[in-house]
Amino acid sequence: QVQLVESGGGLVQAGGSLRLSCAASGSIFSINAMAWYRQAPGKQRELAAAITSGGNTHYADSVKGRFTISRDNAKNTVYLQMDTLKPEDTGVYYCNAVVLTHDAQIGDYWGQGTQVTVSS
Repeated sequence: QVQLVESGGGLVQAGGSLRLSCAASGSIFSINAMAWYRQAPGKQRELAAAITSGGNTHYADSVKGRFTISRDNAKNTVYLQMDTLKPEDTGVYYCNAVVLTHDAQIGDYWGQGTQVTVSS
């Protein structure tokens, strides 16, 4: 069993910044990719940013140049620095991790989500 716990969401004005954190715990042998997904009201969940264990990153076009994903492998933690926030960034942000557990099972795990609201 693996748990992902997000923190750092909140309410900010357009142009402001937030930093999200996600810490993984449980029966973890190793973590490959970690990612942040988001779901705006009335829309499907989409990938915002992802990072591999080697540090390679991917960003959705809508957040390139504004968001930065990073990870601390020693702490099993991924971060999302969000700058120059726009109202369209509003939504629930979910942490995701591909995890190899100690009993040799590979799985895709999700956090509970954290709300980000950007006001005009």
